[in-house]
Amino acid sequence: MDAQTARAADAASYFLIESKGNWAGPNAGTFLLDAAALAEAGHRVRVFLVEDGVLSAVGTGTPEIERLAAAGVEILVDDFSAAQRALGATKLSPHVRLAGMDVAAAALTQDGCRGVWH
Repeated sequence: MDAQTARAADAASYFLIESKGNWAGPNAGTFLLDAAALAEAGHRVRVFLVEDGVLSAVGTGTPEIERLAAAGVEILVDDFSAAQRALGATKLSPHVRLAGMDVAAAALTQDGCRGVWH
């Protein structure tokens, strides 16, 4: 088994949920950077922005959103939270897509998925 195959076998699947906005303190952006680091280490990572976390995806996005996208992370934005903040798809970063809680529930119930809520 070569190194790449061994690393793929050791890769985990993460579903990370961010509910805090960037102004919530120094750890808000750090959580997203941790997600990028996991992806850069070869793990499958999906990020779900919910509640005030959706504000990280406004416009061209924050540096954290850019790094997540560059690392190949799937970035989802809770459609209900976005609607409550009057954020339509046209106001969001092109690196994200709107999704419902049903997507989050399905992801969290997949075998081997590690869920983390911040």
